[in-house]
Amino acid sequence: MIEFAYAATTPGNTPAAGGGMSSIVLIVLMVAIFYFMLIRPESKRKKQAEEMRSSLQKGDWLTTIGGVYGRVVAITDRTVVIETSEDRVRIEFLKSAIGSVGTLDEQAAAAQRGSTPSPHTAIPAES
Repeated sequence: MIEFAYAATTPGNTPAAGGGMSSIVLIVLMVAIFYFMLIRPESKRKKQAEEMRSSLQKGDWLTTIGGVYGRVVAITDRTVVIETSEDRVRIEFLKSAIGSVGTLDEQAAAAQRGSTPSPHTAIPAES
């Protein structure tokens, strides 16, 4: 089997000198495609989610990534306290647990439009 591989490169049948350069160009092209199709959109989503979380205000309605829906009653730099019902049940969550901001009707309308989320609409959950 090895003799066969050496037989393919006889002195009269040498491979082209630019063969190594085309492989480098192909690898660079693949890295660029991965960057623009995977890495860049993910960083944009993270930036939008951070912007949404930093723009929270008292009185905003939100849904957590676990599906809990409520109104914001207190905000710190790391946590948010929401009121989930008329019984004034209050639950404290990390800001990273916020999935979307806005009433359920606003969130459903944004999902039907398929529009890009503004700071007060649904953000896809982080995986």
